[in-house]
Amino acid sequence: MVAFYRMSKLSKIITALTIGMATAGAATEPLAVGAALPAVTQHDQDDHPVALATVGTKGFLLVYFYPKADTPGCTKQACSLRDSYAVLADKGVRILGVSTDSVAAQKAFKHKYQLPFDLLADADATIVTAFGVPTTLGFAKRQAFLFKNGKLVWRDLAAATEQQAADVLKVIAANH
Repeated sequence: MVAFYRMSKLSKIITALTIGMATAGAATEPLAVGAALPAVTQHDQDDHPVALATVGTKGFLLVYFYPKADTPGCTKQACSLRDSYAVLADKGVRILGVSTDSVAAQKAFKHKYQLPFDLLADADATIVTAFGVPTTLGFAKRQAFLFKNGKLVWRDLAAATEQQAADVLKVIAANH
C-alpha cells in the first residue's frame, strides 16, 4: 500500500512537471507597447465577471500578474500597490491583480491584506494567455502592464515586489 501511494504521488509530480514544462514554452509573446487591451473576461474575488476591455477604456489601468496569492513576494507586491493606492487613484489608475488562483483564494488574499482593488481568478489562464505571460507549473510569472485609454503604454516583464507602485508612478508622471 505504501509503495502504491509513493508511486501515485510520484506519478502526480511527474505529470505536473511535464505539464509545467509544456506550458512554460507555450506562452506567446507578451503584449507590445501600443497594443490594445485584450477583450477577455474573468471573475473577481466576489465571483463577478470583469471584462478588461470595458474597464480599461478610460484612464489608466494597471494589470499586474503574480504567481500565488498570500505568498511572500506576491504579498509585498500587492501591499506596495495597496499602500500607494490613494496616490495611484488620484492619478486615475485602476488596478487589477491576476493570478491562476481560485476565486476563494483571491477573496481570502484581498480580505487578509485589505486590498482596495480587485483580484481576478484566472484558473484557466485566459488572461495569462491573452497577455502572453509565461507560466511555470501553472503559476504566472510576475509581470505588470499599464494601459492608458485601452492602449498599452508600459510593461514590466520582471515586475518588482516592493517597488511596483513606485515604478508605475514614474511611468504615469511621464505619460500625463
